[in-house]
Amino acid sequence: MPRQVFFYDPPERFVAGTVGEPGHRAFYLQASARGRITTVLLEKGQVAALAERVDELLDEVVRRSGGSTTVPALAPPEMMDSAPLDSPVEEEFRVGTMALAWDETVQMLVVEAQEAVEGEEETDEATLYEDEEEGPSLLRVRLNGAMARVFAKRALELVAAGRPPCPFCSLPLDPEGHVCPRQNGYRR
Repeated sequence: MPRQVFFYDPPERFVAGTVGEPGHRAFYLQASARGRITTVLLEKGQVAALAERVDELLDEVVRRSGGSTTVPALAPPEMMDSAPLDSPVEEEFRVGTMALAWDETVQMLVVEAQEAVEGEEETDEATLYEDEEEGPSLLRVRLNGAMARVFAKRALELVAAGRPPCPFCSLPLDPEGHVCPRQNGYRR
């Protein structure tokens, strides 16, 4: 099957968002530009890992440049995006592998989210199909430093806005009741 590559260079908007109530939320990445919207489904842990790695990579760019970069140290408040995902939320695919890179020549962060491949075992060495004509679909987004910081900040806030942790075991509290392993299975 021919591969679909959804490419945004740069997007007008690139955000992580959710649909549903805490404990039953679905997490998405959504890129949009010129009336075109691409939405991909991923796990909460993938959103957290991506946001943390984006911040770490940008911190490293700032550190290595000695201050001579366009990457801000923090997300510019005037660029913050708290709007919900654009509707309708129609997922193109479920994300399996993600990759990040800093393109020094244009001072842009490249984020890639590749479709999960059925039957492929999860390993530390994930297969990225690069720019092959056949293979899983791919969302590729190029962001400037400020837009990348804004993405990371929103994504980290989104992950933190879930269910509060149990004060005893740190597992998420369930609105229907929480069986706490540290309280020998008593409901909290």
